[in-house]
Amino acid sequence: MTDDRDKTGQGGFRLDPFPTQGAESPFPPLYESLPPRDPPSDWIQSADAHDLPTAPEPVVERVNPLVSLGRFAFPPGPPIDDEGVAARDQRWTTQTLVIAGLFLLVFNAVSPLNWSHQQAPGWVSETVEKVSEAWVGQLALLGADMPRHGLREAWFGGKDARFPGQTPAPERGDIK
Repeated sequence: MTDDRDKTGQGGFRLDPFPTQGAESPFPPLYESLPPRDPPSDWIQSADAHDLPTAPEPVVERVNPLVSLGRFAFPPGPPIDDEGVAARDQRWTTQTLVIAGLFLLVFNAVSPLNWSHQQAPGWVSETVEKVSEAWVGQLALLGADMPRHGLREAWFGGKDARFPGQTPAPERGDIK
C-alpha cells in the first residue's frame, strides 16, 4: 500500500504556491509567423479588376484554339441586376414546383381518390373520383404504385409487429 501524503505527518497534501513567473513559451509570437504586409504604396486607387485582360496567359501546355476563340468571341457578360436575379429565382421556383407536382401526381396519385371518398356526394367529388380512378388504374398498369404499396406494407408490418405473448394486432380494413 502506498501513501501519497507528505512525510510531515500532518496528514494532508502539501500545496506549493502558484508560480508567478512562467517559463519561456514554446510558441513564437504570432506577428513573427505572419507574412510581411504589402506596403501601402502598392495600392492603386483608380484600378478596376474588370480592366484586367481576360485572355489566358500562355502556358506550357497547348491550349485548345476553340477555347481561346470562344473566350475572345463570347466574353463573359456583365453581372445580372436585381430584375435578372428575381427572374432567375422565379424560374427556379417554378421548375421546382412543377417537378414536385409531377412527382406527386405519379407516386401519390391515390390521395385525390381518398379525398373524394371522404367528401359529400356532389359533382366535384364524383368527377375527381372518376378521373382519379382512371389515373390510378393507368399508373397501376405501369407499376408506378409499387413503391407506395411497398412502403405501406412495411409500415403496417411494423405496426402489426408484436412481442411474444402479446395480443395479436387488430384486423385492419382494406384501405387503399
